[in-house]
Amino acid sequence: MNDELVFYTHPMSRGRIARWMLEEVGQPYRTEVLDFATTMKGPEYLAINPMGKVPAIRHGDTVVTESAAICAYLADAFPQAQLVPPPHSPLRGAYYRWLFFCAGPVEAAVTNQALGISVPEDRRRMVGYGSLAEVLDVLETAVAGEGYVAGDGFTAADVYVGSQLAWGMMFGTIEKRPAYQRYVQRLTSRPAAVRAQRIDDELGAAIQAGKAG
Repeated sequence: MNDELVFYTHPMSRGRIARWMLEEVGQPYRTEVLDFATTMKGPEYLAINPMGKVPAIRHGDTVVTESAAICAYLADAFPQAQLVPPPHSPLRGAYYRWLFFCAGPVEAAVTNQALGISVPEDRRRMVGYGSLAEVLDVLETAVAGEGYVAGDGFTAADVYVGSQLAWGMMFGTIEKRPAYQRYVQRLTSRPAAVRAQRIDDELGAAIQAGKAG
């Protein structure tokens, strides 16, 4: 069976989330760097992800898109990395809860805010997140302690939650609350996170140098 792990990405994209997760898993993988305007919309990649967006992974014959799904898949595919609570652990609920809370309400609320979309107060029941303020307050309860979002152990959910917070605070779409900053600092100091950032920073620099040349 072909179990090659291929990673499709661009260094200035949500692919950074998947890169971090791949480094945490610690399995060999091959990287395919795509261009937003050309190869990402070309027929070869559209056969992988018809949305024409990154990241995506191909593990043997299995294709996974969407950053949160990639994190969850890799955690299950490589259990030796211990990045997911055991199936019957009560911590599994918190793991799923915060992984998909960030992929759903947080992502939607932050994106709408960045686009200047304001939901009238009397229409908040129509959107899954209610309001950005409510989402950020709830998220703060998940990261306020000294542990992680699913107990005392680091999991794939932390990769996704931490990435969303780090990216949002960097670009000003999420306010820099002390609880967020402490949590992100703990996560981004992990060796896998440092490696992933270095790899993507170097790729980004090489792409920019190529354009300049």
